[in-house]
Amino acid sequence: MRKIVSRLNSSSPEYHRYAAHNRALVAEFRARQQAARHDRPARDLDRLARQGKMHPRARIEKLLDPGTPFLELSSLAANMAYDGESPSASCIVGIGVVSGREVIIRADDPTVKGGAWYPLTIKKIVRALDIAVENRMPMIHLCDSAGGNLTLQSDLFPDKHMAGRIFRNQSLLSKMGVKQLSLVFGHCTAGGAYIPALSDYSVIVQGTGAVFLGGPPLVKAATGEIVSTEDLGGARMHTSVSGTCDYPAATEDEAILIGREIVAQWEHPQKWAIQRETPEPPAYDPDELYGIIPDNIKTAFDMREVIARIVDGSRFHEYQPNYGTTLVCGFANIWGYKVGILGNNGVLFNDSSLKGAHFIELCNQNNTPLIFLQNITGYMIGQEYERRGITKDGAKMIMAQSCSHVPKFTVMVNGSFGAGNYGMCGRAFDARFLFAWPNHQIGVMGGDQAANTLMEVKANQMKRAGHVDQAELDTLWHTTRDAYQDQLSAYYSTSQIWDDGLIDPVDTRNALGISISAALNAPPGPQGYGVFRF
Repeated sequence: MRKIVSRLNSSSPEYHRYAAHNRALVAEFRARQQAARHDRPARDLDRLARQGKMHPRARIEKLLDPGTPFLELSSLAANMAYDGESPSASCIVGIGVVSGREVIIRADDPTVKGGAWYPLTIKKIVRALDIAVENRMPMIHLCDSAGGNLTLQSDLFPDKHMAGRIFRNQSLLSKMGVKQLSLVFGHCTAGGAYIPALSDYSVIVQGTGAVFLGGPPLVKAATGEIVSTEDLGGARMHTSVSGTCDYPAATEDEAILIGREIVAQWEHPQKWAIQRETPEPPAYDPDELYGIIPDNIKTAFDMREVIARIVDGSRFHEYQPNYGTTLVCGFANIWGYKVGILGNNGVLFNDSSLKGAHFIELCNQNNTPLIFLQNITGYMIGQEYERRGITKDGAKMIMAQSCSHVPKFTVMVNGSFGAGNYGMCGRAFDARFLFAWPNHQIGVMGGDQAANTLMEVKANQMKRAGHVDQAELDTLWHTTRDAYQDQLSAYYSTSQIWDDGLIDPVDTRNALGISISAALNAPPGPQGYGVFRF
């Protein structure tokens, strides 16, 4: 493959303005991430110390193989919810290596309300289990939770993707033969008791670990029985009487050691074989990504410049370079793995939609994973394009993408608006992993467009009524735009777990490499498509 010829002028005022803007965004992201990971009230940290417990991140660090990476997912989940009282949605999720095996790790965070689950905590746990199911990855649960936040119970319990989905997914993993291990450091209460009970292996720490459907206060209130935590659900009882847990541990360090020994007994999965070459770094400096992405969401840039700073050797075999030029398609390698890349270079027209659909089919034919780099305002609208069949051609691209049997990965590098989000493998289309950059915006349309549309509709209503109130129209425009701007931001979307986390642009290559490796634990799905409307 040929090396991409970069036309970036790193000496230009524009480059330096963009770089300063994006570095400031990344600095804000890093500060928010640091706070979500580590800023806790002293009383909560003191309580952990009194109980002889480690911080959950220290537990993860001891569990992981030394010197191996940990790709944390959704580190800023719930950052704009619950008045900020549930940092990282009260749990930690990520991909790591334990005893030489790739695993998903999920850890309750007892420094936040005793590890109580909020609605977004459950959404994050369910997503972690979805990843384990989709990619057939073993999972390790680090359990230390007071149970569901009862003040929000109607958003925790009854619906399809609420708490019950956790245990349903755990059961599916076991059926698939995918291992699970629970390390019980604290309480597993109510529904949370099923996490170790549904795991294939469980270790419980004496003195602090406990598993019960109802704790001592609830047992007393419901039955009148007075019983201690240890007698009701402690390590000694569960490992010698009930058999609910397998191994007692005197300390958290011993529990982690036993856990690592258990994982060391697991077979190494046979990965799905795809084309792979010796990895090499990009020929162009990834730090230059900061100077490529504009400081205005509406300003265009060449997606090839982004690709050149992510792929091995900056080499890229572009498919149909002179056709459908608003969509860049081609083959490259990321950490040695062969991938097919689709990146937006403008609005999707008929020709670029057809090109995308055809390229997706070629990647499926060749068993090549797909990478979608989103910067999309949508499919082209207007009478001329509807007569050409833009809806029909966009549907072809959506059909090809939806029915792909190869793993898909999406990075939101800038805007993601309208149905373009769908064709380019937005959240609804089951990308194995979806990441976003801090500059990212997502919505059915931009704030200005939404405000203009609603103002136009309101103005027409006023005209029919015989009176146009310009002040009311101006208020409507500003109210709509302000509401959209808040919800368009990358922090809002990641707070809602519409992605698998914000990442620094320079970390994109590493995040994709770990994700691709994880995805290859599962075999490809069945081949086939629905009906293409010609």
